[in-house]
Amino acid sequence: MWESVAAPVVGLLAAVAVAAPTPTPARPVDAAPVLTSTPFGALPGQQVTHVVTISGGGTLTNTRVTFTTTADLDGVTASAEPGRCTASPRTVVCELGDLRLSTAPSVPKITIAGRVRPGVPPGTLVRNRVSVTSVESTATGAQFASNAYLLPGATATPTDPALESPVAREALPGGRSMRVPAVAAIVVAGAVAAAAVLTRRRLRLRHGPPPAGGL
Repeated sequence: MWESVAAPVVGLLAAVAVAAPTPTPARPVDAAPVLTSTPFGALPGQQVTHVVTISGGGTLTNTRVTFTTTADLDGVTASAEPGRCTASPRTVVCELGDLRLSTAPSVPKITIAGRVRPGVPPGTLVRNRVSVTSVESTATGAQFASNAYLLPGATATPTDPALESPVAREALPGGRSMRVPAVAAIVVAGAVAAAAVLTRRRLRLRHGPPPAGGL
């Protein structure tokens, strides 16, 4: 009896196994965030706008975009299409939900605006960074985009170096100078003294012989 029942059951299970559809493997998601900052290199006190777009193909589930910066933003605002954002001076988090990425003209877009807080020290590295996470990223890893720049250092009005003497040094092309060597100065002084002595002798000869004991 058991043999007569087991045979139809085995045949039924085999038929079900053949009829069951083979699960289709999930298509890989190709998501690439793009970060654009305008103007790039914004200075303290200057308004800046960061735009984040996500291109690629596939579907992202429970998508989250996180924007961070190393320079505080005053009056920061953030909006997402689609989704909603919460903003603070250095961090913006946007929940975009499920996204179907394609090459269509409308791509997910986030706009962040604010003014770089005055008082950021010169030479500070301003780094803006975006990460995109989703259910799929647990296997593939988060996607990132970033840019960075250094705030310029303090500048001073250039001044000429102090001259050693108004006469002793005068700038010439090629970095040379009109500095007169000490030996040459001594030779010139001696020549001037000798010329003075000869002049006096000639004058005395014209006016008569020099007195006894004179030159």
